[in-house]
Amino acid sequence: MAHWFHRNPLKATAPVSFNFYGVAGSPAANKICNDLRTTRARLLEMFTDSTCTPEIMKNASDVYFSLLQGFISSLDGTTQENKMRFIQNFKWTDTLQGNIPSAQQDAVFELASMAFNVAVWYTKFASRLEVHVPRLITPAEKGRDLEPRVMDAYIIQCQAEAQEVTIARAIELKHNASLIAALAFETANFYQKADHTLNTLEPECSSKWRKYLQLKQYFYMAYAFCYHGQTLLASDKCGESIRSLQEAEKCYSRAEALCKEYRQTKGPGTTAKPSEQLFFLKLGALIKTTLEKCQRENGFIYFHKVPAEPPQLELKASYGLAEPVPFELPPLSEQCTPEVYATFDLTKGAKNDKAKPKEEEVKPVKEPDLKPQKDTGCVLS
Repeated sequence: MAHWFHRNPLKATAPVSFNFYGVAGSPAANKICNDLRTTRARLLEMFTDSTCTPEIMKNASDVYFSLLQGFISSLDGTTQENKMRFIQNFKWTDTLQGNIPSAQQDAVFELASMAFNVAVWYTKFASRLEVHVPRLITPAEKGRDLEPRVMDAYIIQCQAEAQEVTIARAIELKHNASLIAALAFETANFYQKADHTLNTLEPECSSKWRKYLQLKQYFYMAYAFCYHGQTLLASDKCGESIRSLQEAEKCYSRAEALCKEYRQTKGPGTTAKPSEQLFFLKLGALIKTTLEKCQRENGFIYFHKVPAEPPQLELKASYGLAEPVPFELPPLSEQCTPEVYATFDLTKGAKNDKAKPKEEEVKPVKEPDLKPQKDTGCVLS
């Protein structure tokens, strides 16, 4: 499905040493710093490892997040901010802003940014990360990944794409046409909602992504009208069925045109090729044959008048809707005890990376070039 889904690039980040010379005042404190450095580097490697599985990614992210929380959670029994929260500077790029990084000296910024990248890697899991974003001292700038509109668009897109799997499964198992129509209509609405979420962002960073969301909206509206037409025909409403299928044909043509516009639009991310996929092409053929059947039966049997307006779709799926998987941080690492925490002395040593003359470069993430598997239409393994 590599050519079916649009993917924005992963976020890139500068290396972080966690070298707090003088501040870490015990072997246990130094071990936490060393483990933070190695587990962060390990997690970043997983983003570009083509053999990484969801289980490996979860283990790698859990180990790092459990340690990082030692710089965020209160460990001294008070309600004050963790004294280590603002000691380290972090740099991250954004998925829509090219290779221009933003920086914050805040462990919460690191947690939200890294968790965002993990969510993008999972692709179809709409993990709710906003709970940590309001804690940031510096609010996210317009168009940055942690800005609410961008976060919401990713979450809604993930829900829509997860639901696509449900639709494909329903078609494969030959479920009732009314259920497939309802699922397709709900999915189209998800894509429309994601598109509208981005409509106030700068076009140069959002246009390509929005074209993808729009083409998917019209594609699934075509599916909804097509299968709704089948439902109407089964109820002997042949005239309304024809009009529904004509609207499906119109939506499908619009989806084809948007596919071309999407390929020609410049912007971040990979370029999907949905119009070349069997799942896309089969719908066009299905609409054509079903419409011809309805017109033929109307000419011989029903003699119904075809309405001027398409039917109003007010479809609700009774089951099969995708639900986001809640995002939960792992427990605090057992290394991060109040006793070890007390050995970090901020009055000693360099307090941040700004004291260092060398600026760490943020290099783009070189994602693995995964070859798409043979297209099988909507058959799921």
